[in-house]
Amino acid sequence: MDKQLLCWEAGLELRARRDPVLLQSRVLQELLEAEEHYQPSASYFQQVQEEVRPHMRGLLVHWMMEVCEEEGCEPEVFPLAVNCLDRFLSLRSIEKKRLQVLGSACLLLASKLKESTPLCTETLCLSSDFSFSAPELWSLELLVLNSLSWDIGAVTPLMFVQHFLELLYIPQERRPVVCKHTETFIVLSAHDYSFLVFPPSVIAGASVCAAMTGLRLGIPSAGTDMTITALLANTIQCDVETVTDCQERLERALVTCLREGQRYQVQVDKAQEDRQKRAGTPTDVLDVLL
Repeated sequence: MDKQLLCWEAGLELRARRDPVLLQSRVLQELLEAEEHYQPSASYFQQVQEEVRPHMRGLLVHWMMEVCEEEGCEPEVFPLAVNCLDRFLSLRSIEKKRLQVLGSACLLLASKLKESTPLCTETLCLSSDFSFSAPELWSLELLVLNSLSWDIGAVTPLMFVQHFLELLYIPQERRPVVCKHTETFIVLSAHDYSFLVFPPSVIAGASVCAAMTGLRLGIPSAGTDMTITALLANTIQCDVETVTDCQERLERALVTCLREGQRYQVQVDKAQEDRQKRAGTPTDVLDVLL
């Protein structure tokens, strides 16, 4: 009987349930107090890095996101890994040829902290087309840990989202779609180096505002006539203009991303059409029977 139970449990992926106690105002205040400690430098490309440039970071972050999607990682893994990446790059200069293994090391650490079944070394090596070996990955993992003083449990924008939805009294049936759209904006902010000027709470607040604007959900908090932006800005002890600026940048980033996706799809469709046209020409006939 015990063996059957163990076999049955082995096929389950364990996920922790949300703890309502963590949505108390005391927890939100502690997050606000701690976020500055984990904030990367917004000028590390000018002051620290010699070879790595912003577009290289953008390509790496996009690859890290694809790995998380393919492996079905928890939503918290990606922003935490990007935070570790930026904090490391704020402290140490690294060669551009080692950038992908650095991103992999950050993914490995974030998954160990947030996943019940973390990413494995073999998966990350395979995802990089074996551009680095397992020992190289382990070496970078240790270097990241030492550089960050083994303090990788950073505050990320996602940690604020549920607090904000609770504050705004979003109905339970609407929260999943609001969360999904909010996470999209948070992922967009992680791709763009310029968003490092904003702390996680501002990015989270702006992402919630952008999501609710896109969904046309102008739901104020009960017992107040404040706008959503003003209420969230007041909650995170920030001026409204900063949250609005971040929201506008996020909305522009989304428009740019959608346009690039449309252009890419047009190129794919054109390439497929060209292949179909070439397939119908005599030059593609290999065997002729007379």
